[in-house]
Amino acid sequence: MFERVLTFGIILAIGFIAYIILRRYHLRRVAVKAAHDPLLSALKPNIPAILYFTLPGCMPCKTQQEPALEKLQTELGDAIQIIQVDAIQDPAAARRWGVFSAPTTFILDKRGKPQTVNYGVTRTDKLKQQLAGLVE
Repeated sequence: MFERVLTFGIILAIGFIAYIILRRYHLRRVAVKAAHDPLLSALKPNIPAILYFTLPGCMPCKTQQEPALEKLQTELGDAIQIIQVDAIQDPAAARRWGVFSAPTTFILDKRGKPQTVNYGVTRTDKLKQQLAGLVE
């Protein structure tokens, strides 16, 4: 019994480490491409942003992620900007950013460089925490 629990723990730890490594790799790969991405041409200078990928039929996007982003925009006002991208209307952008599921959000610093990525629904408080060092 102990061996099974230990094996499960080791497998879980390896999975977690692999997730962290792949997430960092994804951010580095996207950061290189983001410097010249047409999506970021609409960014206001020196203001952090959230790049939000969604789909028209995505219920978690409509019922959870969009209200969380609206609440964040209300709380922080002009201190952040949110760019929403429909992955169906702009599949090339989703491909460039490595988006495989919706919702996916990228936190961008004041220069438009990706700092973190969130796969799936992300709560307002977590987004605020991720923006903490970027928002004045």
